[in-house]
This record gives sequence, C-alpha cells and structure tokens, in this order.
Amino acid sequence: MHLTHQRGPLHDLPDSPEAYDAVLADVVEQALRRMTPEGNLEHPDCVDDIGDTSLGITSLLVLALQRTKDPRLPEAVHRSLGFHLRERVYVEDNPGYPNLKIPNSGFPYARYVLEAGAHPIGDWPSTVWALLQAVNILDAPDGLVDAEQRAQLLEVARGYWRWLTEATFFNPQEAGNQAIGGVVCGLMLARHLPPQEGESVRSRAIGLYADEIRAHRVRDRGALLPPEHGGAYDNNYGPISLSFLAQAHRVSGEEIFAEDGDALARYLDARLTGGGFDNGGPRYSEQHSGFESVLGLRYFSRRISSDLGRYRSDSRWGRHAVKPDGGVDGHFAWMLVWQIQDPTRWHRTPSTAPVRHQLRAGTVSVAFDDRMTPSVVEASGTYYLPAAVNRQHGFGPVTDGFLFCRPMGQVRVRDIRTDGLAAKLVTKPVVGRDHVLRHVQSLYVTDGTGLWTTVAVERLPGTPYLLAGLPYAGDDGDRVRRTAEAQMVSAGELRLTHPQSEGPDHFDARSEATQQQAAFALAADPRGYGNPDEGWRHLVSSTALEAEPAPDAPEDLHLFAVRYGSDGPFKPTVERDGTRLTVRTEAFTAVIGDAAGDAHGEPELTLHAR
Repeated sequence: MHLTHQRGPLHDLPDSPEAYDAVLADVVEQALRRMTPEGNLEHPDCVDDIGDTSLGITSLLVLALQRTKDPRLPEAVHRSLGFHLRERVYVEDNPGYPNLKIPNSGFPYARYVLEAGAHPIGDWPSTVWALLQAVNILDAPDGLVDAEQRAQLLEVARGYWRWLTEATFFNPQEAGNQAIGGVVCGLMLARHLPPQEGESVRSRAIGLYADEIRAHRVRDRGALLPPEHGGAYDNNYGPISLSFLAQAHRVSGEEIFAEDGDALARYLDARLTGGGFDNGGPRYSEQHSGFESVLGLRYFSRRISSDLGRYRSDSRWGRHAVKPDGGVDGHFAWMLVWQIQDPTRWHRTPSTAPVRHQLRAGTVSVAFDDRMTPSVVEASGTYYLPAAVNRQHGFGPVTDGFLFCRPMGQVRVRDIRTDGLAAKLVTKPVVGRDHVLRHVQSLYVTDGTGLWTTVAVERLPGTPYLLAGLPYAGDDGDRVRRTAEAQMVSAGELRLTHPQSEGPDHFDARSEATQQQAAFALAADPRGYGNPDEGWRHLVSSTALEAEPAPDAPEDLHLFAVRYGSDGPFKPTVERDGTRLTVRTEAFTAVIGDAAGDAHGEPELTLHAR
C-alpha cells in the first residue's frame, strides 16, 4: 500500500515557461468546456471551498490571455467575472458565523459553502482566498479586463479586506498559512489603491503580521515558527506558509518576511529526510500539499542554498487543485499564478553545513526532534519512526519498560565531517525510575549509504535493550509505500516485535492503517479539526526493532551498536581507555570522550575512516 499524499519530489515537475504554458492551455480548454451560460466556472462536484473557485479559474484565464492573446478569452473573462460579482459576493451575515466583531457590517465576504448557515466556520479563509484571486486579476495589465468590471472588483476587494480585518476576528482558526495569506492580501491590494489609502492598508497588513502572527510564533528545534492550528509546524500547511512568506517578500520587499521565511525554510530542511519524507503536525500528520508549496520551497531553496524541492508532493495536485475526476478546481489558483510569474529556479543540491537537528549524507538522513531524539531515520530507502513502549516514544535504551531518551538537563551535540564520513555525537543526561542520573552518549555515523548508531550508557539494571525504531515506509522512487520490514544488523541479538494487544492505541506496522489514520483515531476531535500529534502521543505500543547490548562492552557500561541500511557482517569492537571510548567498525574508528565533555563542557569526538 502506498501513502496517498507523498509521491514524487516537487522539483521533479518541469517548471519551464513552456511547461507552464501547457498547464495554462489545459486549464483554458477545461474552463471553456465547463463554463455555464451564467459564466460559472466551478467544478460541477464542488460543494465546499467554493466561494473563490470560479474567480480563481477567471484569474488563470486572465493570465493565459496576457501570455497568449487567445481571442476566445476576453468574452470568457467578462462572463465569468460577471458571475462572481453577481452570484458569489455575499453581504448579509452568514447565520451562525461565530467570529463576527461587527454584526451586519454589510462588507462583502466569500462563503465556504453556499447554503446559508451550513458551514460558516470556513468563511474567513474562503474570503482570504477570494481576495487573493481578486488581486491577481487586478494586477493584470490595463485592457485585459473590462474597465467597469475591474472597478467593481476593486470595490469588492476593498470590502473583502475590511470584512477580514474589521468585521471579524483576524485568523480565527489559528492557522498560520491562512493568516499570512491574509497579510499578502493587504500587501497586494494596497498597490491598487490611492497612495494614502494604499499606505494605510499596507501598514495595517504588516502590523497584523507583526502583532497577530510573528508575536505568537512557536519554538521547535531551535526555530521560531508561525503557529499552525495550535502547533509549531504542520507538514502540509507549513510549506504553504512558506509560499505566502515568499509572496509577501516579493510584493513588499520587507526583510521581515525574508528573515522569517529563511528560518522556516531551514527548519523544514532539517526535519525533512533526504528522500523527501516527512510526517507530523497538528492538522495533517503525513499529508503533503502539491503545487501550493512550490513557490515557497523554490524561492527559499535559493535563499538558503539547499534542495528543499525534495519535499514529496501530492502529485495529484502537482499543477493546480483538482477534483477526484482530475478536473481543474480554481481553489488555490492564486498560487499557480505566482508560481508562473516568479522567475526563481530550484536550488537542487543539499547544504553541507552541519545542522544541529539533522545528519544527512548521500541517501542517509536522520532528523532529530527538540530533545535530540531521532524523529525520522532514513537508510537504504526505508523510513523509521520513533517506536512506542509503555506510552513512551523514541529511540534509546529501555530497561524495565522505561525508555531513556528524555533529557534531564542540557543536551550537547558535536558534528564532524571527515574522510567521506558525517557524524553526530549527542550527549544527554537522563534519569530513570531509580532516580540515578546517567549520561546517554549516542553516536551516529554515515558514509552516505549506511548508518551506524552506537549508544553508550552507564550500567543499567535488569535486561536492557535498545529501542531502535519503527520501520514504517519505503521509497519506491516516485511513491512512498508502507512497510514493516527493516534492513538492519546489530552487535547483539536483534528482534522485530509487534504489539501483543489490539486496539487503536497499539500500532502494528503490518496493518493497513497509516500513521495518520491511527493518530486521528486517537485524537480528541474529529479528523480535520483534531491534533493528530496529540493523538499519536497516546499510543501505548508499536512495532519495534529491539537490539540487545553488544557483547564484551566495558563492565561499567551498557553499549548498543546497530547498522541501518545493510545486513552484511557487523562485528564492532569497543575499548575503554580511561574516560575515552574507542569504537571500531568495518568502516571507521571513532573515539568518544568523557560524557562531561572538554574543559568547556563540549562533547569530544574524533573520527577517521578505516
């Protein structure tokens, strides 16, 4: 079974002018076939996310007219724009809308669904989307849009902005992507207003960004990020936020958007595997967006000089939003317009600078969470997630059902690149149930094809083992598939175990349920509203790789050694010399210093290839 939303890397989609002309040509033909006598360009099956969709197709027709001068398009633009202005602009309050500050304002807004009171909660983002479609049309050169209609659209756009920023609370869903999109609305609208009014709108947009978004950023893995549905990052909406930050910088030139985009891009780069797999977030646990992410990933890949385009997309939305039959949907059309207009090309090579929360070389990568515990391990095309034991999640030593991976103090990290090897040493102080403070030293070494992990900890009671991950997904090149198999060896006995109990809080990798489905089943609220990350934290047990201690370790240590990515011979040796530990494998020799670090408390590590 393949993961529905994680398919090919976004930078594999052709992005030449000719490719985009072909995309627009297809949109034009679909639109001309679909248009009703009234001028409606909505997909026949469109029910929700509907208030902006016809206008979105109109904006694409305007762009196509600008690029091709197709004689069929002026009438289509006139009729479809007339439809939106006549049929899709609402000024009477939607019954039940919960976020009004000024009832009966008379300001126009767009509806998430057309039926009054049916689902009013979505009207705020729908109005943002409609205003973005409108400002793209207003950006068209003079003469492409009927002057009277253009004047009407500008008045509606003014009203949309006032409804978003005066009649309702700003960002009522606490969704960073929607909120930054609202800021972009103001920045783009301001350019079409008289100077004094335009400056007021521009200033208001930047102020909203500073006060309502930037001031509420959430810290994760050392980065400050725009909050998304109550969390720091969502792997579907985060890259969309990055696209909005790119457009905000393109339109305004304000460095605040570039700086925050750089921070979000570097964060995303660190958490994303080399193969482009990612999971986690408070809205969609492993769902990936498609073309909506291209602008931001492409724009900031250049700025941070790294291959962000490896991010795997939902390729069914590789060019524009579509319905199940493949037919074009105008929702998100503004992003395709910007993507076509932006001349930035992909940066396609990885950054080689060491990053605290990532180790990456060749086809191997490890993304680390805020506690410097792996959140995803990638080796030989297999992706490993943190396993669960007794409601504890992670990678690390386990004894008597207790997992030693939660730090009790400062976590120190040392990175080395030498002799074709990349390594990271992580030192954590941890406390077990016996209240004894111990230091866990975890060494990760890769040559770009395999990953060696060595974990040393002061002697543990009982019969400890290393929780070495949950094999979850495999890379088929253009698709990511589910798996329960691992290519891995251990210096001690290695076991692949599965939960002994059944139920939603026990995850068996052999089942058909995805991590996303399991996480939502455990979340407090319905899918689409609940936080799957919170749900997943309720997981009691999972499929897990368990490695016994390596034999012949120093008497005062438990030492675990595993290799991800191949199943050939593996006989590492370990020697103690005072406070130093020498680890020798078939690929390298590493010397790990005292857990206390050097004279400045920094971890000590030397490494060379064998």
